[in-house]
Amino acid sequence: MTFQQPSPPPPDHGAHGPFGLGTPNGPARTADHRKTWLKYGAVAFISLFVGVGIGATGSADTGKGTGETKAGPRPTSTVTETAEPEPAPTVTETETVTAKPKKTKKPGPATSFSGEGEYLVGEDIKAGTYKTAGPEDEWGCYWERAKDASGEFDSIIANNNLNGPGRVTLNNGEYFKTNRCQEWTRVG
Repeated sequence: MTFQQPSPPPPDHGAHGPFGLGTPNGPARTADHRKTWLKYGAVAFISLFVGVGIGATGSADTGKGTGETKAGPRPTSTVTETAEPEPAPTVTETETVTAKPKKTKKPGPATSFSGEGEYLVGEDIKAGTYKTAGPEDEWGCYWERAKDASGEFDSIIANNNLNGPGRVTLNNGEYFKTNRCQEWTRVG
């Protein structure tokens, strides 16, 4: 007769199944049991991550994954800037020219003058006939021809008070006095 060895009974996973996850209707495992599974799961995940990282660095440098790494040339980037060319210096040539002065008329007596002042005809103003537009203000325009600059009544040759435009003829050597008049201009 042959004896058969009885086979061991299957493990009892209880209501949680083989992985401790439990069934929807079964009782829950204790909190310590869950913490243990979480700890082992986290260690496994970190180990997997570290192993993949080590394997990747070994194969990236050598292409064989031996774990030996050699330092080799690394690519570099170069930035080139183009400098603006400096402008060429400007050469300035200077030529000195001596200009001959133009012949100018000898300054002579004026042919127009202010309506306020005393003038010697032939020296300060040119002899001739002059006109004015009249008084500068409401007080009128006074003019006087005199034989000298003494201011005496006897030296007056002619005089007039104008309320509008006027004319006077002046001769060389006479003195012409004007007050409150607009500018006098030679007309002949």
